[in-house]
Amino acid sequence: MSYVIDRRLNGKNKSAVNRQRFLRRYRSHIKKAVSEAVGKRSITDIGQGEQISIPSRDIDEPIFHHGPGGRQTQVHPGNREFVSGDRVARPEGGGGGQGGSDAANSGEGMDEFVFQITQDEFLDFMFEDLALPNLVKRHLVGTDTFKSVRAGISSEGNPSRINIVRSMRAAHARRIALSGGSRARLRAAERELEQLRLEQPDNLSDIQALEAEIQRLRERIDKVPFLDTFDLRYNLISKQPSPSSKAVMFCLMDVSGSMTQATKDMAKRFYILLYLFLKRNYERIEVVFIRHHTSAKEVDEEEFFYSRETGGTIVSSALRLMHEIIQERYAPGEWNLYCAQASDGDNWNDDSPICQRLLKEQIMPAMQYYCYVEITPRDHQALWYAYEQVGEHFPEHFAQQQIIDPGDIYPVFRKLFQKRMTT
Repeated sequence: MSYVIDRRLNGKNKSAVNRQRFLRRYRSHIKKAVSEAVGKRSITDIGQGEQISIPSRDIDEPIFHHGPGGRQTQVHPGNREFVSGDRVARPEGGGGGQGGSDAANSGEGMDEFVFQITQDEFLDFMFEDLALPNLVKRHLVGTDTFKSVRAGISSEGNPSRINIVRSMRAAHARRIALSGGSRARLRAAERELEQLRLEQPDNLSDIQALEAEIQRLRERIDKVPFLDTFDLRYNLISKQPSPSSKAVMFCLMDVSGSMTQATKDMAKRFYILLYLFLKRNYERIEVVFIRHHTSAKEVDEEEFFYSRETGGTIVSSALRLMHEIIQERYAPGEWNLYCAQASDGDNWNDDSPICQRLLKEQIMPAMQYYCYVEITPRDHQALWYAYEQVGEHFPEHFAQQQIIDPGDIYPVFRKLFQKRMTT
């Protein structure tokens, strides 16, 4: 009989195995709750855990029981209120477990099951099945990225990596090599002793000599150890440099005067989702923040999300600045280039064709993926239609979506970064 002891550290009255099984079983409920929570949360707590409620009808265990079976005929007394075919209304109040304004003196039921998921579990469900599109491996990045691979068997190593099968095989081979001759002589002596006892039972001297020889051979065989340090074999693990994908994400946000505070908040929500997604799923990725109105400026994370600077609208200034940064720091032959642009679509009239030309001729040929998000409840602006023509030339590397209210942020985010099937 084998016993498996789980020595992983768990919190009090908690089981990691049972919790993971529970999360897999109610995945659809949790994903729905996560999707709703993202749209309701403020910018500061968008990545925290969440309280999930599961209807009581979904936590009941299926059971087998005997049904009525067969064909039954029943006669019910008539009444003045109902006739054949009428539907009987469900009793009002009580038993629902969902609360209400009026009390009832009948009915029973169960409340919904409520539990809390951690921040890591919340982010796992939030970014499930998402990935940067068209990510390809370029060059090795430094020497600090390694992966451990099996490199055969060694006679020296760490005791935690001992190979039991190979060690026992080596021990068995050693015992055969050291005691094989003695075992063969032992078998021959035992057969001779048995034959001598049958044919010459009175020849005690020869019988005693064979018994002494057999005892000597057995002692010699027993002196061969069952397992020796010479037999131990270990799994050899070597570290190999792992190719890393060098990627950079440009975040372009419109902060012009046409962007209302509500529009800016939705843009910030989108970029916070993107930032959490990148930092959680990719170890080696750089993020470049660019704010623009009539002029564009590269800023840090703090200024990108909290600066109150505003002005007119010239989108091409951000595209030109991004192109300059690419030429200076991020060679397209070595880096995977990504861009996420958020705007309300308002732009100086003569600037939208310039943006279209910059994207077609200079930026998109080097881009792995470019996504444009227009945050407006109105009809699309001129910038949207200019970008549509860009998307026709680069259908696999360009995408655009519209956000009308905060509830659209997470669904749009999933559409833009949904993991694609590779062919």
